[in-house]
Amino acid sequence: MLKLSAVIMSLALVSGCSTIVSESSYPVSISSSPSQADFVLVNRDGQQVHTGTTPDTVTLNASSGFFKGETYQLILNKDGYEEKTIEIESTVDGWYFGNILFGGLIGMLIVDPATGAMFKLPEGAEAQLDEKAVDASTVTIAMIDAIPEEQRASLIQVK
Repeated sequence: MLKLSAVIMSLALVSGCSTIVSESSYPVSISSSPSQADFVLVNRDGQQVHTGTTPDTVTLNASSGFFKGETYQLILNKDGYEEKTIEIESTVDGWYFGNILFGGLIGMLIVDPATGAMFKLPEGAEAQLDEKAVDASTVTIAMIDAIPEEQRASLIQVK
């Protein structure tokens, strides 16, 4: 009985609560309105970690190092629309605080921070893309008197 208690206590001390219950990488769905936008995901170090077209699901690491959550820049592009950048940021997983009861200081200060399980990512990121404004360089302004009579008939009045 003493051996069994010692084994259980040892396991509790060397494990982290988030490491047992959570993951260190998460699937994140990427979507946009309108869809079929090209996207690039860049991590906090400026490294491109994924490219694709919306909608898509990518698996991302929640941590970028010991006690350091990951932050991603999601850059979306689509012809006729303004480029949009969204930040995807990890947050502390609620299970991390379970170490107070189950994982102890080793889980809280070593295991979960080292494995990245102390952080989580949102399930998805969605972007509403805005249409590009009309380029003023494509608009020609002319006096009505400068337009030939035969072209005046095809003009449309703008109010």
